[in-house]
Amino acid sequence: MSNPEQLLASFDAKIAEAKQRGDRMQAEMAAVSVSERSQDGQIAVKVNHLGNLVGLQIGHAVREKANLADEILRTVQRAQSRLADAVQDGIPSIAGTETMNELVDQLHREYPEPEPQGFVDGGHAAPAADGSRFIAEEEPPPAPKPTPNPGPPRHASENGADDEYFSDGDYLR
Repeated sequence: MSNPEQLLASFDAKIAEAKQRGDRMQAEMAAVSVSERSQDGQIAVKVNHLGNLVGLQIGHAVREKANLADEILRTVQRAQSRLADAVQDGIPSIAGTETMNELVDQLHREYPEPEPQGFVDGGHAAPAADGSRFIAEEEPPPAPKPTPNPGPPRHASENGADDEYFSDGDYLR
């Protein structure tokens, strides 16, 4: 049987090694990012290892586009969908392990390929009338105009006070 001090020293060494591996993996993970450009190249995005948007560049030619926000979101989604492969390539310390496989599977579930915009019957993508890839969403119908609420009937008493209005005890209307 081993000496208790040797067992503790061995255990401490294993803990230190696991901490080093964890620190290395954390540093490798933090270095992973994905950049993506829109179809026309006017929008560039960058997402970090968590899929958060950390960089955005918008070209002057598209700043006035009607569907700019939608195009930015689709570009971010495309970048996020590439994150699993970037993590797999960018973290060699756990390559081929069960941990890596689970992480990649989770990223694929979390950030699937974005669906093209413009859906026709059954959820299938339709090309835009001008041949572009994206279709601007239709404007929602205008909301009905609210009708004025006349409030409770008010009857002035002989002295001009609204006695009947306040008679129910609700003074904070």
